[in-house]
Amino acid sequence: MSRVGFILKPDKSEAGLLLEELVPWLREQGHVPVVTSEDQISPSGCEVVPEDDLGAAVDLAVVLGGDGTMLRAARLVADHGRPVLGINLGQLGFLAGFAPSRAKEALGEALAGTLVRTNRMRLAVTFRSKGAEPVVRYALNDAVVHQGAMARLVEIDAFVDEEFVASYRADGLIVATPTGSTAYNMAAGGPIVLPSHAAMTLTPICAHALTNRPLVIPATNTIRLQLGADMRGVLITVDAQWAHSFLPGDTVDIAAASSPLVMFASKQSFFDVMREKLHWGARSDRRARKGGT
Repeated sequence: MSRVGFILKPDKSEAGLLLEELVPWLREQGHVPVVTSEDQISPSGCEVVPEDDLGAAVDLAVVLGGDGTMLRAARLVADHGRPVLGINLGQLGFLAGFAPSRAKEALGEALAGTLVRTNRMRLAVTFRSKGAEPVVRYALNDAVVHQGAMARLVEIDAFVDEEFVASYRADGLIVATPTGSTAYNMAAGGPIVLPSHAAMTLTPICAHALTNRPLVIPATNTIRLQLGADMRGVLITVDAQWAHSFLPGDTVDIAAASSPLVMFASKQSFFDVMREKLHWGARSDRRARKGGT
């Protein structure tokens, strides 16, 4: 018997219908479906727990949603080592790799132990402010320093293992995992890193200097970020799930987290997903693919 937790996308109509289909199927096989009280959907036969208790209450988690819901799942279960199965009900589905039509099949394979698992590196983001206890948050995708309400440049000093790297004048700065390298980092012109590679990317957003290029930094290093003296209204955002004001004198240390997110992987390779989801390497001119003129 396994305890199977469900995490639903905010727009719950499609997720609720799929949940109603999966719950009796799981119970017929002797498994216990578990939902969160925050999702406010509890079909008959489900156990309900607060979302902060979900990681400790289940053996595996199933996401019925998109990539944003996968980020929420990482926050809830990764520290407990629970594997996550993503059923894509979102738009892109880069992380949630299984179609709804394959939900039962994929979940059955996951419960039988025949579905491949992969580890996805996370970031431990430690925020320090004078006179306050350090705050630690974890990112599957990225930590982003950016202006809040005003569209103005941010001045950020970056260090690697306490060695000064550069002063950035930019719209912001992204520190991403390999998983996050295909998200905001990619949109900002940063490098794409294979999920199996242990590294962080440091990418300025619209840098006000031609020489401020993205960097790839080993996951064994620690990145420290500090603001210029006159900066106001700056935020540090983690996985678009948590944000905090970032003031001069504060520091943000970013390093690889000790525990990764364990995900069930589809049979598609990383490059298959890149081509299908992001149209990577595609040519708009059909004749070019044929080598014609």
